[in-house]
Amino acid sequence: MTTPAANPPYRLPPRVFDARCKACWFTAAVLVLVVASFATLDLQWRQFFSREAVASMGRFVGEFFPPDTQPEFLRRVLVATWETLAMSALGTLLAAVGGLALAVPASRMVGQARNPARTPTRLLLNALRSIPELVWAALLLIAAGLGPFAGTLALAAHTTGVLGRLFAEAIENAPPGPALALRAQGVGGVRVFFYATLPQVVPQLMSYTLYRWENNIRAAAVLGVVGAGGLGQLLAFHMGLFHMGKTATILAAMLALVALVDAASYGARRWLTR
Repeated sequence: MTTPAANPPYRLPPRVFDARCKACWFTAAVLVLVVASFATLDLQWRQFFSREAVASMGRFVGEFFPPDTQPEFLRRVLVATWETLAMSALGTLLAAVGGLALAVPASRMVGQARNPARTPTRLLLNALRSIPELVWAALLLIAAGLGPFAGTLALAAHTTGVLGRLFAEAIENAPPGPALALRAQGVGGVRVFFYATLPQVVPQLMSYTLYRWENNIRAAAVLGVVGAGGLGQLLAFHMGLFHMGKTATILAAMLALVALVDAASYGARRWLTR
């Protein structure tokens, strides 16, 4: 008869930097790379924190005050803010629809022996999200012209790749019980997806979509720098002319918009996960 101490019912974790502790070795390798990066890059910290540099930054920041609060300019900022919000919302909506359409062939359904479309669809999703929004906007400006239309399409293209991959992972990781029960009753694959798999993952898909909307608000504010409309285009114009008071007002509008959308998205995601 063996004692519980001689044969413990659980497995003890490996010692630090033991051969089995893969996380320890991985963390050590990352730290080595970080230290090597600091050693090889020409980081001029002394010049960055010098008295001249700090004084120059102080003068530059001082030029932002006071912000421009003329009614006509505030009206233009409000219109550009609404344009940025509309770009991010429409781009995220298009991406959610396109991501779900691509996530279905990119995932392996319960009871499905083989999915020949999985690999090429995942390669397409990789290609869509590997190109940043700024590059998409620069490419689409040729076809769509200057303005928010190109920015909306750029956000939709990149976010489709991101959401499509996340949606596919959520579909593949859905609990298989309901789907197997319907398949045992002879229900077809399409109805199994809509009645068993999709209802289980809808809260997760909505959470992913709202989170990407938060990111797209920031991206939409930057896309205007290349002429894609919104606050970014207004910012690039006035900063290029060194209108620092107007620039400060635009930056304040960006911060307020991002904070508002972040709070709304966070509240919506908490409500969905209750």
